[in-house]
Amino acid sequence: MNRSLLLTLAGLVLGSAALVSCKRAPDKIVIGVNAELTGSIPVAGQSCRNAAEFAVAEINAAGGLEVAGKKYPVEIMVEDNEDKAESAAAAAQKLVSAGVLAMVGPNASRNAIPAAEVAEAAKVPMISPWSTAARLTLDARSNAPKKFVFRTAFTDDFQGVVAANFAQNYLKTTKPAVLYDVASEYNKGIAEIYGKTLKKKGIELAAFESYTTGDKDFSSLLTKIQQTGADSLFLPNYYSEVPLQVKQARKLGYTGAIFGSDSWGSPELLTLCGGDCEGLFFTTHYAPDIATPRAKEFIAKYQAAKGKVPDDVAALTWDSFGLLFQAIQAAGKLDRLAVRDALAKISNFEGVTGSMEFKGTGDPVKSAVVIQIKDGKFTYFQTAKP
Repeated sequence: MNRSLLLTLAGLVLGSAALVSCKRAPDKIVIGVNAELTGSIPVAGQSCRNAAEFAVAEINAAGGLEVAGKKYPVEIMVEDNEDKAESAAAAAQKLVSAGVLAMVGPNASRNAIPAAEVAEAAKVPMISPWSTAARLTLDARSNAPKKFVFRTAFTDDFQGVVAANFAQNYLKTTKPAVLYDVASEYNKGIAEIYGKTLKKKGIELAAFESYTTGDKDFSSLLTKIQQTGADSLFLPNYYSEVPLQVKQARKLGYTGAIFGSDSWGSPELLTLCGGDCEGLFFTTHYAPDIATPRAKEFIAKYQAAKGKVPDDVAALTWDSFGLLFQAIQAAGKLDRLAVRDALAKISNFEGVTGSMEFKGTGDPVKSAVVIQIKDGKFTYFQTAKP
C-alpha cells in the first residue's frame, strides 16, 4: 500500500468517529456506488453502474423502499475509482463523507480491498459484487472477519478449488501451467490457490509464470510454458488481457487446453478474442441460459432496459442491491450500524446468481458454474457446489 493511500486511510481513521454519526436527509436513501468506469476494465464498471441504476429505478417505480411503514425514494451516488487502489480508497472516502447509508463496489479485488479498509474504519456497510479475494473481508492485522464488509461473489478459496478439480477431472491435466498478473490481488490469489490444490492432489505445476498489470507482450513467458510440455494453461486474468494471451499462445503453436476464471465473464472477451476463444472454459457466478425463474425475470427486464444480456458483474450488482434493500427493511431505520447488523443476520438469500447463505462472515456460501464459449456465446457447462 503506497504512501498516498496510507495518508488517505490515516485521515479517515482520525475523522471516523464524527462520520459514524453523520446525519442524512430523512426523506431519501442514498447508496454509494464505487465502480471502475475508466481504466483497464471499464466494461465491468459500466455493468455495475447499469445494474445499480436499474435496481434503484425498479424500487422507485414502486414508490420507493418501504422502511418501518414509510416509503423512501432511493438515490445512488456514483464515483469512478479509475481501476486504481488509491482512487478506490479516495472514492470510498468521498462517499462516506457525503453521508451515504451504504456502499456497493468496487468490483476488482485490487480496488475493493483498499476501499474496504475505508468502509470498515468509518463503520459504513459495503458490499462488493465481484471481488473474490479472501483478504477483502478480513482485518489486515488480526485476520479476523471485518464487520462492515460483505460480498455477493464466492471467494477465491472456493473458485481455485473448483478450477483445480475441473483441470484434473475434465481436462485430465498432468502438466498444468499458470500465467497470472503478480501485481493484482485477485489474479495472484487464485493462481496460488489453484496451484496448491493441484499439488495436494499429487499434480505438480509444469510452469507458474507471472507478469505485471499493463504488459502486452507475453511471448517470452508463453514460450517458457510451451517448452515445459504443459498440457493445460490456466489464465485467471481479466477479460481485457486474456484475448492477447490466448492469441499469442496459439500463434506460438501452443495446442493445449486453455481455461480461466470469473474475470473472463464480460461479453467484451468475445469481441476481443473472436474465434481464438471458441471452445474454451471458465468458472464464474451464473449462466443466463440455465437461469431460475427469478433470474429469467431479471434478465428479461435488464435486457429490455439496457439492450443487452446482463453479465456476471451486472447480476452480482443486482444481488448486492437486493441484499442491501432487504437489510435496510429489516433494520427498520436508516442507520448504518442497524443496516450492518441486518446484513449479518441474513441467513439465506435467493439471488439471480443463486442461493447465498451467510454464516457469521461477509462471505456467502454459494455454487459456481463452468461456462464454455460455444458458437461465440457463453454457454452453461456444469455446476460446482460448495
